Amino acid sequence: MNNAMGKLYSIFEWVTRFAFVNLLWILFTLLGGVILGFYPATISMFAMVRDWLRGKSDIPVFKNYWNYYKQDFWKSNLLGIFINVLFALIAIDIYYIQHANEQLTWTYVPLFAFMLIILIYLFYIFPSFVHYDLKILPLLKNAFLIMIISPIHSFLMMVCLISIFFIMQAVPALFFIFGGTTYAFITTWLSLHAFNKIQEKQQAN
Repeated sequence: MNNAMGKLYSIFEWVTRFAFVNLLWILFTLLGGVILGFYPATISMFAMVRDWLRGKSDIPVFKNYWNYYKQDFWKSNLLGIFINVLFALIAIDIYYIQHANEQLTWTYVPLFAFMLIILIYLFYIFPSFVHYDLKILPLLKNAFLIMIISPIHSFLMMVCLISIFFIMQAVPALFFIFGGTTYAFITTWLSLHAFNKIQEKQQAN
């Protein structure tokens, strides 16, 4: 009985952590006026999730979140400029496909492939940012190389995120309570596995 209660308490504790950090993500995005707040808030969320996955589950949530937010405010917004360019390219592709006069043909395959590669690339950018102490350009290059040599991890990310999408689509309230932290947890967890495998190969060589 005590063992079952302990497990229930642990589950409730993690649910509370996820919901609290998701709430902080929303609040700190608003704190920066959305435009300047979104990327620092997102980086802070990923940094908290990385700490949890590395065994630091007892750290003060608000204090550490706030420290990450201040510490990486300008660097994360600099990263955000690059990410916004990627989103703009995706938007242009979608606009072109929707307004093209011809039917969808094989000529659209490169456009869909380009969008897919960008989306997968974005899976690795935030985990790479909080894991590696790199400047923006080396960080972007590093994240891209990790994506290229980690197809299995990329595939698992897509499967997990698509599954979570359908679950949250069925219960929209879950997105507002856990959406951000769930995305951060899945991509960071699988990214850390990819990072560790690369490190092991480097050490073996």
